[in-house]
Amino acid sequence: MYAIGAAFTAYFCMYAFRKPFAAASFEGTLGGVVGLKIALVIAQVVGYALSKFISIKFVSEISPGRRAVALLALIGAAELALLVFAVVPPEGKVIAIFFNGLPLGGVWGLVYGFLEGRRTSELLGAGLSTSYIVASGVVKSVGAKWLAAGVSESWMPFVTGLCFAPLFVLSVWLLRQLPPPSPEDEAARTARKPMRAPERRAFIERFAFGLVTLTGLYMFLTAYRDFRDNFAAEIWSALGWGDEPAVFTASELPVALLVMLALASVYKIKGNRTALLAIHALMGAGTLLIGGATLLFDLGIISGAVWMVALGVGLYLAYVPYGCVLFDRLIAATGAVGTAVFMIYVTDAFGYAGSVGLLLFKNFGGAELSWLDFFRGFSYASALACSAAFVASGLYFAKRTRGVV
Repeated sequence: MYAIGAAFTAYFCMYAFRKPFAAASFEGTLGGVVGLKIALVIAQVVGYALSKFISIKFVSEISPGRRAVALLALIGAAELALLVFAVVPPEGKVIAIFFNGLPLGGVWGLVYGFLEGRRTSELLGAGLSTSYIVASGVVKSVGAKWLAAGVSESWMPFVTGLCFAPLFVLSVWLLRQLPPPSPEDEAARTARKPMRAPERRAFIERFAFGLVTLTGLYMFLTAYRDFRDNFAAEIWSALGWGDEPAVFTASELPVALLVMLALASVYKIKGNRTALLAIHALMGAGTLLIGGATLLFDLGIISGAVWMVALGVGLYLAYVPYGCVLFDRLIAATGAVGTAVFMIYVTDAFGYAGSVGLLLFKNFGGAELSWLDFFRGFSYASALACSAAFVASGLYFAKRTRGVV
């Protein structure tokens, strides 16, 4: 509970430096071509995606003793970029929000590095993962309240981040006190060591098809999750909830609870191969839920609010395991010596490239569609493509881990 609390709080606070700006509308266009808010979202995502590519090396190789200092430095740089964002014109804001996203992509791997490779990693990872399910809604609610209190759209992200800075520092200090994995942990889940370039290359070559499938699948899921997250204000407004700032938080609380319980249940599975396949089944069920809930919404069987909650459950059942239990169990089932953080960052890096592609398609290829109609169509596409990919990945790793207990 101590580890979950510290990790949850650290990553929860990170979102206060990343997502509050999405609560504002930022009306207007940039150069008469791209909507200002789309330009800001793309710029931050590009910086965040670039950070993921950099972190494949940085986070995979960093020693445990340097994680805490690195976390404080990254958050400090992100908040400084928000200060610049507050005082520059629209064109400068795009550059500033890029540099805000650039350091933040390394935070997850540094936080999860304190938790991975333990017999309780599923429980720890499930607790940590609920942070970003809840945090995105909470910090947007906080940002919306600052706007309602008279803080300008330009200053609101910086002010929101400043509110959470002391709590972030405290949570990092608490993480620093955690003991390393015990010998019993290493016996159950294999030793977790920094992965240099030769080890990373060998791991990818060994499991190329499965890793490529999972990475392509993650591009879909990240694009879907980011669209739902960044344009939640527009979608909720189209559903008739535009004047309720608390809806961002209230809609994500049941999602976080249900997803945490589902992922924590994997802890009960002792066999690493069985757990790996169970995780695939759970993720596939999530993508099927996205398609099924959208169909029920289109038929008028469920309301818009129920639809959004169901989408959140389905999305995060498929998405969250990437950041914790999926690769932790994959390494344990295959016996590879390394770190789950490496593959987390490989999939993350390419995932955000998919998010940028979706935003560009919406702006240039689907501009005539409303935010809600575009989101409904993408829900069907994601459900079909991702469900098929989960089946292919599950069959591949079932074969590659045959005979593993």
